[in-house]
Amino acid sequence: MKLKLSALAFTLLIGCGGAPDLDDPKLSTRNLNLEEFFEGKTVAHGQFQDVFGNVKRRFEVAINGTWDGQTLTLVEDFTYADGSTEQRIWTLNKTGDGTWSGTAPGVIGQANGEERGDTFNWTYRIDLPGRDGKTMRVDFDDWMWLLSDDRVLNRAYVKKFGVTVGEAIIVFEKF
Repeated sequence: MKLKLSALAFTLLIGCGGAPDLDDPKLSTRNLNLEEFFEGKTVAHGQFQDVFGNVKRRFEVAINGTWDGQTLTLVEDFTYADGSTEQRIWTLNKTGDGTWSGTAPGVIGQANGEERGDTFNWTYRIDLPGRDGKTMRVDFDDWMWLLSDDRVLNRAYVKKFGVTVGEAIIVFEKF
């Protein structure tokens, strides 16, 4: 019982850790414009790890983005290290100067985000398919930083019932 309580306390402590903020000082003078970066072909490499740092899943994503002046459509084809595949299609709408809303299969309601300088943050709730055929409903606090004209770093904090269960780290590279 003591071990379970210690593990719970540790998990709650980790869940209280600091996260980025759009008001954090910018480390570059670049501006991340989603519609410019993701139009065309992009590839991403990433992994999901639990709160203890254990890597649970690695993946590669081939992304084809189209921009029509208002809507950015991202067709994401995932290939996981175990050989399984998944496709997710995001439809993102520019709602204002630097603001976005979007949806994809599994997203509950809408994803909402904001670009500010070299940073983009968006949040959403999604039912993710599991390897066992079941879905897991989680909340994403998703952060992107433009590192160079052809590279974006993504760190997504993943929570379930308000408790951090892990994070996804992804590097996007533009062709």
